[in-house]
Amino acid sequence: MGPSTPIVRHYTIADFEIRGPLGKGNFGNVYMACHFIVALKVLFKSQIEKEGLEYQLRREIDIQAHLQRTHNILHLYNYFHDARRVYLILEYAPRGELYKELQNSHAFDEPRTATVMEELADALTYCHEKKVIHRNMKPEKLLLGLMGEVKMADFGWSVRKKMCGTLDYLPPEMIEGRIYNEKVDLWCLGVLCYELLVGNPPFESTSHSETYRHILKVDVRFPASIPLRAWDLISRLLRYQPSEQQPLAQVLKHPWVRAHSRRVLPPAAQMASLALSTPILL
Repeated sequence: MGPSTPIVRHYTIADFEIRGPLGKGNFGNVYMACHFIVALKVLFKSQIEKEGLEYQLRREIDIQAHLQRTHNILHLYNYFHDARRVYLILEYAPRGELYKELQNSHAFDEPRTATVMEELADALTYCHEKKVIHRNMKPEKLLLGLMGEVKMADFGWSVRKKMCGTLDYLPPEMIEGRIYNEKVDLWCLGVLCYELLVGNPPFESTSHSETYRHILKVDVRFPASIPLRAWDLISRLLRYQPSEQQPLAQVLKHPWVRAHSRRVLPPAAQMASLALSTPILL
């Protein structure tokens, strides 16, 4: 973000009525807040500075602020700060985390899973056109809108240099420290498809070393419950060589996705008036 960013309005915490907690993160908390109905992510400057993540936070905000033209990416409407905290004004996803719905259901059926695949493949196509790699599409990082549509959230991994987080979704090239590109998102898409249909990720194991081994060998065991055409899509995404992976355009055209997706586009967002304001000064 630069000094040329137009100044629309300066917000303070007094502009919002805090209703209750929505979740917790490593560096702060997320609350339901009334101004319009939004989610207010509150980050503590002391923790951001302690970890040396000032630049990362600026880049994360910059990335998400410029990914606004799809219903399947959580919108960042604005941000502001005070002496102790940074506040991100985010789109409110009323149905919460995909992870919680998956836990309640154990596994999703074909229409629900294929719909998620179409929504994410479309959103990732947009991200990759903007030169943004998400890298962390596990169920805990995906939210659900009013109509159940998936919302990609938490673009922090898009700017992180270190390999961290849940091992189950890491592709071979990241584990081995190889140069990687946007195709790491295709691997994550394949892992997610498997987890939604089965209830657990394909490389899950009792130890890190065993998980690493399964990933590097692409050792995937498909239970009989996975339909054959879904198996075909997953196997085309989980490839050791990124060059052999199914491209996103083909994911959108895959026969299983086309046969089962029930994607419905929600109404246009009503929050255009919350334009981005001044740059953050940490």
